[in-house]
Amino acid sequence: MAHHSLSFKGVENADQINRITTALMMLDGVDSVEVGRHGADVEGRAKREALIRAVESLKLGIEVT
Repeated sequence: MAHHSLSFKGVENADQINRITTALMMLDGVDSVEVGRHGADVEGRAKREALIRAVESLKLGIEVT
């Protein structure tokens, strides 16, 4: 199982964290997600690029690296 760490800039509240968590968990290949204001740890076989696209698709104005 692969592990990916994402870093965030611009996360300001719990609603954004919840939306990011939901978007990541809905992806095929994601087994578990832990999301906080400054980033996320993701376990599973999903590709890093797919994780970043999922967060960016929310259009929350968050920078993801």
